[in-house]
Amino acid sequence: MSLRMILLVALLAARATADTPNILWISSEDNGPHLGVYGDSYAHAPNLDGLGQRGMIYRNAWSTAPVCAPARTTIISGMYPPSTGSQHMRSMTRLPSSMRMFPQYLRDAGYYVSNNAKEDYNLSKPGQVWNESSRQAHWRNRAAGQPFFAVFNFTVTHESQIRKRPHEAVHDPAKVRVPAFHPDTEESRRDWAQYHDKITEMDSLAGRVLSQLREDGLEEDTIVFYWADHGPGMPRGKRWTYNSGLHVPMILYVPQKFRDLRPADYAEGGESSRQVGFVDLAPTVLSLAGIEPPDHFQGHAFAGKFETMPQPYNYAFRGRMDERYDMVRSVRDERYIYIRNFMPHRIYGQYIQYMFQTPTTAVWHELYHAGRLRPPKTHFWEKKPAEELYDLAEDPDETKNLATSSAHRAVLERMRAARREWSLAIRDLGFLPEHAIHSRSGQDAPHSMGANPARYPLDRIMRMAELSTSMKAGDEGTLRTGFEDSDAAVRYWAATGALIRGQAGVEALAEPLRDALADEDATVRIAAAEALGRYGNEKDVQRALPVLLGFGDAEQHGIFLAMAALNALDYMDERARPVLAQVSALPAADPEANARFRAYLPNLIGKIRMDLE
Repeated sequence: MSLRMILLVALLAARATADTPNILWISSEDNGPHLGVYGDSYAHAPNLDGLGQRGMIYRNAWSTAPVCAPARTTIISGMYPPSTGSQHMRSMTRLPSSMRMFPQYLRDAGYYVSNNAKEDYNLSKPGQVWNESSRQAHWRNRAAGQPFFAVFNFTVTHESQIRKRPHEAVHDPAKVRVPAFHPDTEESRRDWAQYHDKITEMDSLAGRVLSQLREDGLEEDTIVFYWADHGPGMPRGKRWTYNSGLHVPMILYVPQKFRDLRPADYAEGGESSRQVGFVDLAPTVLSLAGIEPPDHFQGHAFAGKFETMPQPYNYAFRGRMDERYDMVRSVRDERYIYIRNFMPHRIYGQYIQYMFQTPTTAVWHELYHAGRLRPPKTHFWEKKPAEELYDLAEDPDETKNLATSSAHRAVLERMRAARREWSLAIRDLGFLPEHAIHSRSGQDAPHSMGANPARYPLDRIMRMAELSTSMKAGDEGTLRTGFEDSDAAVRYWAATGALIRGQAGVEALAEPLRDALADEDATVRIAAAEALGRYGNEKDVQRALPVLLGFGDAEQHGIFLAMAALNALDYMDERARPVLAQVSALPAADPEANARFRAYLPNLIGKIRMDLE
């Protein structure tokens, strides 16, 4: 280290007083609040249970996104990814130049910030974020006396590990609780038991970090958080915006030395019912460090100098999951969860190559298609309703949809309005197809484009999206006017509305759909082609196939249009058979695309071939 760097580090460290807390994050992957301290008697996690008994647990902590990359993007940016265009799994975009990631503010204040070791953000880093981000990153690498913010992430609980075989079960599969939505099979029980075994392994790793803190004499100088990045890596857990996919453990320990920084409801060995989401973590850490959170942060500090009042709701989202497109928004309060499905024509359990490697997924799918299941175990393999509402107190597995219950009408309307207000407040970019987010942004960051009503008339687009996905009879006339709108996103949702309504919708809107095959916007053409290709007459199929096949060429049209077109071809089933040879010959990569997308086109092409060959 140069003399200049040594002096700079010393100066920054000197700015932090002896009363500045160290902050330690311990995180794990793909697990819900399956800990003894949360009341799970089947679990065995003594280190984390001990931390919870010394600190406080949050009963209503949500991950904001039910899959890792968007969840971590939320945390690092302090913003909801639909507001930055980074909501899709393993997407990549950027923040406006005026915004930074939250560890950068800590570094400016003299903190040593280290990350061991996962990043996995959907946003490019705006300059240096961490002092060190690697398997060797540790608070022990900081300058003497320098306060630290250190992250340790453990992957042993990841989805890929709960299906890894051979495995000798420690938890007895016969004693596991199988959720009401899963089939009670040997495979399900083994997967759930192995999931709990991996939590025990993770707990020992967390215990090692906590022991190092004690060894260094830092236990009473350090505020400790533990959280998991989203729900269990089981089907209808990870990837789905049910409480089963979003509810996470969160434990906060604030030593007596920093009692003035404790949340207002803090109680040693206690619990908080406050609604806490991952979007709240960045402002909370800055608040604990005495740093006022910047205005562009969208979360609310729940501890520290700048603690805010509790919020009535948690919000969450689902976008593209690997190679499959979807759009879901969720809202929960202390008792209810409301879910709005904007692609109800897609089944819950769309084929995602990675997900189908889990034994529970495969056997569940097999049993459904053999006709051996009954509701609610069938729902995962069927189309969605436009709206869902569940009473988490009475129905913790979320199997009884109350959206049509007259007794719950007021709850539905309240939470429906909360979802709408949130989408407008954050300028939700999910109402644009993924390709359009980037093409409409041009050289600007998507957030900058989305914040400009002239470039992104969200209210008008969202109203058409709500109409098109409501599936109400008699809306075809309004949908027809949508095909004439000057904004391509409105036209896209009009075409999607016809597709959602199936045979009847396509027959009623056949004329504007055929005209839309020549629309100047590619996403409109793809939506119209899928509608006509799936539900039109023979001539419509002949018109649609060349459109979809053409946009399936990622070398010519890019990864996002190719994924949309290949998804449409896959859903055409036998009607796509005439172009099977051409699909098989399509490029399996976009040379301009980020490497994060490399598996998606081969997965889609492979699935079409698997079904039709």
